[in-house]
Amino acid sequence: MSLLSLFLLLILSLLQFSLSLSYPFNYSLHIDCGGLVNTTDAFHTTWLPDAFYSGGATSVVSEPLLFLHQQEKTLRHFPISSGKKNCYSIPTGVSAGGRYFLRTFTVYDNFDGKSHSPSFDVSVEGTIVFSWRSPWTESVARSGAYSDLFFHHNEPIVDVCFYSIATDSPVIGSLQLTQIEPNAYQFEYAKNSSNYILVNYGRFSSGSDQWGPGFTDDTDFFSRSWQSDAEFRLTSVSIANGATIKPISAGKPIANVEKSPNYFPEKLYRTAITAEGNGGGILEYELPVDAKMDYLLWFHFAEIDAGVSKIGQRVFDVTVNGENVSRVDVFKEVGGFAAYDWSYVVKNLSSTTLNVRLESVVGAPIICGLENYAIVPVDLKTIPDQVIAMKALKESLRVPDRMGWNGDPCAPTNWDAWEGVTCHPTKDETALVVSQIDLGSQGLKGYISDKIVLLTNLVSLNLSSNSLGGNIPSGLGQNSLVKLDLSNNKFTGYIPDSLTSSSLQLVLLNGNLLEGQVPEDIYSIGVRGGAIDLSGNKGLCGVPSLPNCSLLWGENGLSKGAKVGIGVASLVILSALITGIYFCLKWKHRNDYDFGLPHELTALAAKRNRYHRQKSLMDLEMERQHAKGFIPTYNVS
Repeated sequence: MSLLSLFLLLILSLLQFSLSLSYPFNYSLHIDCGGLVNTTDAFHTTWLPDAFYSGGATSVVSEPLLFLHQQEKTLRHFPISSGKKNCYSIPTGVSAGGRYFLRTFTVYDNFDGKSHSPSFDVSVEGTIVFSWRSPWTESVARSGAYSDLFFHHNEPIVDVCFYSIATDSPVIGSLQLTQIEPNAYQFEYAKNSSNYILVNYGRFSSGSDQWGPGFTDDTDFFSRSWQSDAEFRLTSVSIANGATIKPISAGKPIANVEKSPNYFPEKLYRTAITAEGNGGGILEYELPVDAKMDYLLWFHFAEIDAGVSKIGQRVFDVTVNGENVSRVDVFKEVGGFAAYDWSYVVKNLSSTTLNVRLESVVGAPIICGLENYAIVPVDLKTIPDQVIAMKALKESLRVPDRMGWNGDPCAPTNWDAWEGVTCHPTKDETALVVSQIDLGSQGLKGYISDKIVLLTNLVSLNLSSNSLGGNIPSGLGQNSLVKLDLSNNKFTGYIPDSLTSSSLQLVLLNGNLLEGQVPEDIYSIGVRGGAIDLSGNKGLCGVPSLPNCSLLWGENGLSKGAKVGIGVASLVILSALITGIYFCLKWKHRNDYDFGLPHELTALAAKRNRYHRQKSLMDLEMERQHAKGFIPTYNVS
């Protein structure tokens, strides 16, 4: 390699390094949905193997050779056996709030051989953002499509969820999450723009081909891709008005680019489109949209024609859906070879197309690019404590995958909540709460998590005819619960006092393994016109129709007297055991060989030895006298 080449390579590396330093947020996560190993694409982007999903299965497109990148060839799909709702729970990289850019790649390419592109919805944190409806256009179904949006999020995990329509299997090819400037794409619409998601409905760069991540190696800190404006431009309008479409390019660097908070790339402003004509030129674009929504248009201009060098040489009007919204003189605003951006909000659009027209006042109109975003209000979400409770119940009850208990339990509001769960808004309509859980006869084999007490708005709980065990949580029923059916399970332990709550109207505990004294106040349910059934629990006692309780039982299991008695007996047994161990050890040490005895024990041993010697002498004397036929009497005291 020549010295010149090495020098150029060094300069390029330093330039790329300086650009990376100019952007303060560097968290970006790329997931190859369906992928099995780490891969790096042609643009040096690292893609992680599939992770963070709740269910589904992996597959590959029918004709992998038609796709340039590995992450476009693999996919994850969610058959109905995985439930109607499945999610990717993606880490955001921070514990505090932030603003993010989410980009998805969706492809079908007849991966399942059914020749039926699926219908499904996609949500971000409980707000529907993308809706796919069968049949897809041939080009999208075959080649796939990128979709993106901007949103604000305050949690360390963001849920991107897929909702099956009928029996269709949602599909996803790749997911990309990038942290961006907190104030990016601020607009005059509401007091808090973080309450809205900006869903991209079109983004183009004028006078150039499509570029950006996945298409070229051009830098965009937010990972935005830019389509060619030719896909949106109505050329027939310009021709009808005698205008000539003319692309132009900048001959020198552009100022005011890659700056906070939006970091628009310089490449966007280095090309532009003008429309020249005898009567003044016209540029007209048509963007596909959905009716009855509001849209944010973000215009990008730069005066890159060296022939325009003063104010008033190029002036044009911008009209949106027939309404003149602005008169633009780029040179007047920023001078030559400098970026100029401004935004406009279209409210309550009634048609399915959004028309943007640039019409000459003086000279030819010019445009470098345009972005169009649907302003989607953030949907209501479940109260955080209740989300914690429902996720704990999912684990403790061992809810099967087919029930789709993933993501937010209640959101989005235009979809049903988790199967068997009913929700409603709070009184101030700022959040959602769980009001009913009906999981009767679902083959559940776990237990009820104590966190169920966090469901302070729960009115009805039905877990009957399963194989649930363990104790009934002590706080269950103390809040809003009206109906409780835990019949025909394997619950053990006693009936908690919380089930004497004045709100309960129906308590079915029959067919379990409960024991102990029944709280007397529980029969007040019947007095209030409600119903209670405790039959089939052989260990229960103490109320009419049940056996009398022995002295051992109280309302909360063992009585105080029984507990005291058991405690005293345990203490006596423990004391006896300790005493026995002590004497055993003492006896054992008495017969052991000791080395280096204390002085007192040594003196006793000497006396004992003298006694044995005296006794031996007497025995010898007795034997000697006995031999003579005389047995004397000795006093040995």
